[in-house]
Amino acid sequence: MNKPGSARQAAAQALFAVQEQGAWSEEALHRQLDAAALHGRDAALAARLTYGTLQNYAMCDFYLAHYVKGGLHKLEPRVHTLLRMGVYQLTMLARIPDHAAVGETVALVRRYAKGGARAAGLANGVLRAVARDQQADTLPRPDCPDKESYYALRYSQPEWFIRQLSARFGWKQAGQIAAANNEPAPLSVRVNRRKLPPEEAAERLRQDGFAVQPHPAMPHILLCTGGDIARHPLFLSGGVTVQDAASAACVEVLDPVPGSFVVDCCAAPGGKSFYIAERMDDQGAVLSCDIYPHKLQTIAQGAARLGLGSIRTRLADGRAAQEDLTGKADFVLCDAPCSGFGILRKKPEIRFKTDAQTAGLPGTQAAILQNAAQYVRPGGTLVYSTCTVLERENEGVVRAFLQHSPAFALEPFGHPVCGRTEGMVTLLPHLHHTDGFFIAKLRRKP
Repeated sequence: MNKPGSARQAAAQALFAVQEQGAWSEEALHRQLDAAALHGRDAALAARLTYGTLQNYAMCDFYLAHYVKGGLHKLEPRVHTLLRMGVYQLTMLARIPDHAAVGETVALVRRYAKGGARAAGLANGVLRAVARDQQADTLPRPDCPDKESYYALRYSQPEWFIRQLSARFGWKQAGQIAAANNEPAPLSVRVNRRKLPPEEAAERLRQDGFAVQPHPAMPHILLCTGGDIARHPLFLSGGVTVQDAASAACVEVLDPVPGSFVVDCCAAPGGKSFYIAERMDDQGAVLSCDIYPHKLQTIAQGAARLGLGSIRTRLADGRAAQEDLTGKADFVLCDAPCSGFGILRKKPEIRFKTDAQTAGLPGTQAAILQNAAQYVRPGGTLVYSTCTVLERENEGVVRAFLQHSPAFALEPFGHPVCGRTEGMVTLLPHLHHTDGFFIAKLRRKP
């Protein structure tokens, strides 16, 4: 059944890397796909099993708890992970036959579990019972005290996070956000319009097997499925680059003009810096700063691929003042490190973060924003952004900054993806077809 290099084996190895090494699922999965030389449908299945198991871990555990005698805590960690993957296939992937989900999961347990045949027997019994009750529509049903606790279980997202969403957006929209966070995210690529028009890029990708749909509000953003964009000639030649519509919109709100000096304070992996330089027609200077040397190398490589000569890099902690930049920048982008709860579609393991682990982030973000503001010349523009939807990291940070920075004020703006705003907007996957993202535009008084 599970031949070397199979999709389920690749998914299992990726899940083990997340569980045992704290790896990012995307990186772990791609390592396994490359090692097993999986492409096409096999690669797609491995990805769906990896992401789907992570995205639905709590609901899978809810089912397992009714079938595993003695409690889930007695399971070997790898057996527990593989049972989750089996239950995910049985209860949430209609196209996979029950016999395949059960048989191949049991084979993986036999291969990877310390318990060997005994563990495989347990897995076989549990999964057959789940399959039987799924067919009979007699699976156990959640009995939750309120909507928030139900969404937390149904979509396997932290209850503290769901309750913050509910307080900010209302319980109905909190459920819509949670559901959207578990939907597969298409690959989002931005067309380098200095090299070719979006229509030509879309047609070339379609000819090479990609399913392509322009973003409804941003036609130069193409939503793609069905291939490896990093190996496509358009990517290698700099005709397209990977960037979510929200990230691109952030640069468009910044609105740099040719000949400007722009500071991108937390620039890695470089997508916003690249688009800034492209919008300036590569005229002017973009200083891309980051705290990690290897990430600066990635930015430099990306700029070279895109043919951008206006980008320079600098090793810098966003909280530490760069005295030579004080008052010099026409535009400053402060895309602060955050909890990442806007990109759960792409990094499902973010859901394992606790409230306590993220509660200190607003202090760090405030320090970075305050430092970045020093670089803005009088009359210049400052954009603060994050890839989270938590108010304490977004509006809360900006409001606190404005209370102590009378030289700055919110700048109303409009954008096709979100319409007119009074200076701050939170983008949501189910409404805007983007990552969850926050943008605030401020201007320094002349």
